[in-house]
Amino acid sequence: MRGGRRLGRPFGRLWAAYAVSAYGSGLGFGALPLIAVLVLHAGPAEVSVLAAVGPAVGALVAVPLAPWVEFRRKRPVMIAMDLVRFAAMATIPVAYAFGLLGFVQLLVVSVVVAAARIAFGAASGAYLKAVVRPDDLLVANARLESTNWSSIAVGPPLGGAAVGRFGPVTTVVADALSYLLSALWITAIRGREEVPRRAGGSSARAGTVLDGWRHITGDPGLRALYLNNLLVAGLIMATEPVLAVLLLRQLHFAPWQYGLAFAAPCLGGLIGSRLARRVVERYGRDRVLRTVGTLRAVWLIGLVFVRPGVVGLVTVMAVELAIIVNMSLFNPVLATYRLERTPEHLLARTLSAWSIGQQASIAVCTALGGLLADATGPRTALTVAGLLILATPFLLPRADRTRSEAVPDTPTARRSPV
Repeated sequence: MRGGRRLGRPFGRLWAAYAVSAYGSGLGFGALPLIAVLVLHAGPAEVSVLAAVGPAVGALVAVPLAPWVEFRRKRPVMIAMDLVRFAAMATIPVAYAFGLLGFVQLLVVSVVVAAARIAFGAASGAYLKAVVRPDDLLVANARLESTNWSSIAVGPPLGGAAVGRFGPVTTVVADALSYLLSALWITAIRGREEVPRRAGGSSARAGTVLDGWRHITGDPGLRALYLNNLLVAGLIMATEPVLAVLLLRQLHFAPWQYGLAFAAPCLGGLIGSRLARRVVERYGRDRVLRTVGTLRAVWLIGLVFVRPGVVGLVTVMAVELAIIVNMSLFNPVLATYRLERTPEHLLARTLSAWSIGQQASIAVCTALGGLLADATGPRTALTVAGLLILATPFLLPRADRTRSEAVPDTPTARRSPV
């Protein structure tokens, strides 16, 4: 059975690197805002700036990195981005130890980590396509997806306990070390990696991340999925800080209840990701993209009906579980389709363009959701987000837009010049 077979030692080590980094980030989930509140006594405005502006600026910083990633060996790029993130995160406990930690430093670290994450994701996506057979891409993406959700389920509760026991920068140290361990795992991958060649010869222009957006918008299936993903990701993530205010301040949930409400449903990510291959084999990729893409959008409105007490806690967990199961099933199929539809010479720029757009959408939606919640109340903001996301299934591609074969990587078959 393909879902249980080995995908090769290079993928195994890449997966190990991803896992150690994901679990480190899970432990450090929300660490920077937590430090801003507990150590620097930051107010709501500063925390909002840290949550939205840092990643948004990081996305802008990542724009010129896309062509740099494209035409370099991907393993050294991944190692470099891990070391950059390690160095950036490590400055926080050092500054804290000497009493020099400030809000600007947290903001700079947030920007650097966000930019490095986008560059790492572009390089690792391109490298995954090189080390995994085409018919195993969905299995590989599903394994990475399950690792991501399990790290979110386990990491934040353990991180919260560690902060309470050992202090506010403990999880930052763990997160920083996880990047260092990830770099070591990637270094352990053996085999010669060829330097990517520019289409049209070495004298061709290097290109920009705009080439990635041109490729996305020029492919009807990718374009529809991109627009859908921008709105779905932005609207779902925009509800998190608003829901935190509703649960913790207005409904008086205990912090452990709040953590449980978000951590426990993440186990549903293991269910969805493990089902991805079987569901695609049984129903076909087109039906999965349309049906599951619709199902992940219909549950968000349920957060409007959260009430105090156990019933409210169960409501949040049920809504989050439904969203996560469908997201974790949808995401590997989307990631595989995106790799199949993108030629190798555009992979890094396309993946960078996708991540930059998604990060910008999340930042904008989060900021607008916060402003709306401040002006009208959390329930109104949740209602607006829940109603808007119901329109996103209309952006999903029709079947005839996703049935085309994978794009060959031969120079004559490449549709976009570099």
